[in-house]
Amino acid sequence: MKIKCYLKPSCGWSNGVRAIMKKYALAYEDVDIINVPANYAEMVERTGQRLSPCVEIDGEMLADVSGAEVEQYLLAKGLVQTNDVAPTVPTNAPCTDAEHEKMKVKTIRFF
Repeated sequence: MKIKCYLKPSCGWSNGVRAIMKKYALAYEDVDIINVPANYAEMVERTGQRLSPCVEIDGEMLADVSGAEVEQYLLAKGLVQTNDVAPTVPTNAPCTDAEHEKMKVKTIRFF
């Protein structure tokens, strides 16, 4: 399975996607859309929208999804089997106030 995840380095939604990848021990490409403007531009071009996370699984793009939605997709398509591994972070939660404050200092705006 080829998985490419367009994620922020620190974000509740992005960390939820990472937690699902870890839960199922899935290899994936973690594409930084904050510190690399070309990655963000690629995500927007490929999805037609500006919200993240976006996850491409074997050519199928899931735009603006949570970790919980990615997990539902993987299970529905039979790409993974249910397991009892608990994710290390919430899989369907926004950034915390502390994460938002951190991003205000570091975020590069290019749109």
